[in-house]
Amino acid sequence: MVPVRLWTGREARALRRGLRLSVRAFADHLGVAARTVAKWEALGADTSPRPDTQAILDTALSQAGADAKLRFELLLSAGTTEPLAHHYRSGPREWDYETWTDDLGRAAACLARQEFKVAASLAGRWLRRFDPHGLDSHGLYLHARSLVLLGDLRRDQGEIAGVRSARQTYRRAHHLFRTLDVPRRAAQVELSLAVVDEMSGCLEPAAERYQVLSADCRLSQRDRTRAYLWIGTALSKEGNNEHAVHVMAEAARRFEELEEPEDWSVAQQKLALAYRGAGDITNALRYIGVALSSRSSDSPMQRVRLDTAHAHILLSDQQTADNGLAILTQVARLSNKYGLSHQLRSIEGIRHAFEKTH
Repeated sequence: MVPVRLWTGREARALRRGLRLSVRAFADHLGVAARTVAKWEALGADTSPRPDTQAILDTALSQAGADAKLRFELLLSAGTTEPLAHHYRSGPREWDYETWTDDLGRAAACLARQEFKVAASLAGRWLRRFDPHGLDSHGLYLHARSLVLLGDLRRDQGEIAGVRSARQTYRRAHHLFRTLDVPRRAAQVELSLAVVDEMSGCLEPAAERYQVLSADCRLSQRDRTRAYLWIGTALSKEGNNEHAVHVMAEAARRFEELEEPEDWSVAQQKLALAYRGAGDITNALRYIGVALSSRSSDSPMQRVRLDTAHAHILLSDQQTADNGLAILTQVARLSNKYGLSHQLRSIEGIRHAFEKTH
């Protein structure tokens, strides 16, 4: 935050209005008389508070919230010949960075609940507000994080091809993280790009990339284990289910050691599908039962993934097929409600394959 070099009545009035306080409330906030504040505002730029009061005003500004600081800056700009838009052309201030960071946290929380519209608004508005060519390293880092969130959003919605796809958004973020020399974030984006390859049906390159990343020291132990688990996913989709079971069981063991219950539950779900692919329905039902009973997240996405896996297994047995079809119908409605187009395509593919063989 750029400090005020010399407080006058003009800056004091802007701070009061930025804090949205009355004259009396502002005086109480500063610990001065109300008539003193009234005098500052009456004389404006022609008066300066005493040195001890200057320090009090410095503290009041530094302790103000990000929104109040932004209002203070805009109010000062409005009192000059500069248009308000100059604030945004000149680049973000410290309180912009604070608000930007807060909005990214809110966007991530919305994304976890599949509230895509709100998440896109929170992350996207900062990408529109500031030209990346005019940002410093802090701004570029937040710009890259915003791109990652939009990439996650587009991936979850199934937008994995095209100019505005998850793949292209991730690539832009990856370029920025590498430019900024933030290796952990760059590796995380590489992991997301491998997921997009897998979703696109490029299973062999995805599995190879997962293999490399599962031993990449740039990633945390959790992310390395997730990469290792996804090797099994790609293997299973290729039909190599026996090898997939071995890999997934090892990933589950590592998640247990890391005390990551949600990831461990996902590993049980993937193990169930690998056993189904191997024709071992008994173990498939066993592991899907564990996943259903141990899930710690009840987000729409996780419900759809877990219930789709459950239905897929139930469809493998004629005695439970009707129940499987009923679950598929429910999760299709849920996928449609939340705009999970990739999951919806997967559900339709499972249903079509079942109907083709029965």
